[in-house]
Amino acid sequence: MDSPIPVLSAPSPDEIKPPFKHVVDSLPDGVYVTDRERRITYWNRAAEELSGYSAQEVLGKRCSDNFLMHVDDAGCLLCAGDCPLSRTLEDGLPHRADVYLHHKSGHRVPVEVRVRPIWGGNGEVVGAVEVFSDNSRQRAVRERAKDLAKFAFLDPASQVGNRSYLEQQLSQHLDQLSTFGTPFGILLADLDEFKNINDTYGHAAGDTVLVTIAKTMSNCLRASDVVGRWGGDEFLAILPGITRQFLENVSEKLRKLVAQSTVPVSGTAIHVTISVGAAMVASGDSLESLLKRADQKLYASKQSGRNRVSL
Repeated sequence: MDSPIPVLSAPSPDEIKPPFKHVVDSLPDGVYVTDRERRITYWNRAAEELSGYSAQEVLGKRCSDNFLMHVDDAGCLLCAGDCPLSRTLEDGLPHRADVYLHHKSGHRVPVEVRVRPIWGGNGEVVGAVEVFSDNSRQRAVRERAKDLAKFAFLDPASQVGNRSYLEQQLSQHLDQLSTFGTPFGILLADLDEFKNINDTYGHAAGDTVLVTIAKTMSNCLRASDVVGRWGGDEFLAILPGITRQFLENVSEKLRKLVAQSTVPVSGTAIHVTISVGAAMVASGDSLESLLKRADQKLYASKQSGRNRVSL
């Protein structure tokens, strides 16, 4: 078990003086400190970079103000209730979790959070330190975008693979199914009421929404998965080596993560949802037959009221 940190109180920004502030600001991981009431008293530079929020914007705020809107894999909101930070403040023990924070720009970012208690002179918990870090999936996404750009497979608007890239990847996975019997699934996600967003807020806002959805999907899938823009407001993901249940779980996770996100446009927080049609590849499938089944399931999700998954 980690040893208690013997400090008298949760430090304020002024109390984190050089060289310690310089050291903490140089860390690649986000670091922030809260008092007993979960008010943020320190926010380092990496926290600014990972979240998009400056120290000036968050100092004095409580985690329960829910600006980061941490959610788990099931899409459950954590900041307003049970979260690693609140547990540490209650039991004085270190806690960790894999969560998705809500970037200021609107997309979801997967991070690992690690929380340690801060102990007062009388042995009571007076605050907590939380460290949150980028994971390998985000780094893989950035590297993949560079590779796609080299081969003209990058969709410039959403910064994910374009339709040509997706068609190539689908053909390769169908070949692997025929040769090795490797299963895979696809999910086709379509933005709900996208025309209404364009009509109400303008096409620039619509483009921002597309980028937000693309980033959320890219960040929250496995490094081995493929995601791209199929066309218009549709995105396609290819998930190799999975079962039907896994495909359903991932589709639901993405739907919930998008529904829990907001896109800031001209001072307004736009709430967006997606409808998803998913399909597992079957023996004898062609690219056209597999896509047709996914598209039929997507249509069923739309007809059933949107913001849902059909498989």
